[in-house]
Amino acid sequence: MADITDIKTIVYTEKTLGLQEQGVVVIQTSPKMTKNGLKEVLREYFGVTPLRVNSLRMDGKVKRFRGRVGVRNDFKKFYVKLPDGVSLASQEA
Repeated sequence: MADITDIKTIVYTEKTLGLQEQGVVVIQTSPKMTKNGLKEVLREYFGVTPLRVNSLRMDGKVKRFRGRVGVRNDFKKFYVKLPDGVSLASQEA
């Protein structure tokens, strides 16, 4: 069962802001989130039914810091196509 706590952040970069003009929102979540789970969370908490959801699984990078090896966390990115005139920012209030 998906929950709102599985959503880590809505990604705001130069590339994703350009996509938002086309009605696509990029959401970063935990690796266990599924497309149907994300659709359920968006319907329940934001009152939005997405037109399309594409997912991308990102493995954590291996990084070195002061000679020690560490690994960043894995996550999923979802590209969510919203209906015309609908945004998640207007729904958060």
